[in-house]
Amino acid sequence: MLAKIHITLKKDVLDPQGKVIANSLSNLGFEGIQSVRQGKYIEIMLDGNDKNTATNKLNEMCEKLLANLVIEDYSVEID
Repeated sequence: MLAKIHITLKKDVLDPQGKVIANSLSNLGFEGIQSVRQGKYIEIMLDGNDKNTATNKLNEMCEKLLANLVIEDYSVEID
């Protein structure tokens, strides 16, 4: 079972990397970009096929290691 985890900074947290990306895109001639937020994407292959168990395990992984819950939000998707 393939799990996809998206981790992003919370909306209230400043994103200096996002600002650099936005400025660089503007310097390259891309117009109309209001803001950019960058984040992390993680894929994890899991054994089994019980989505509820997998979701609970993935949430625990995010809360204990993968995401800094003080400044980041995460979402989990299972294929």
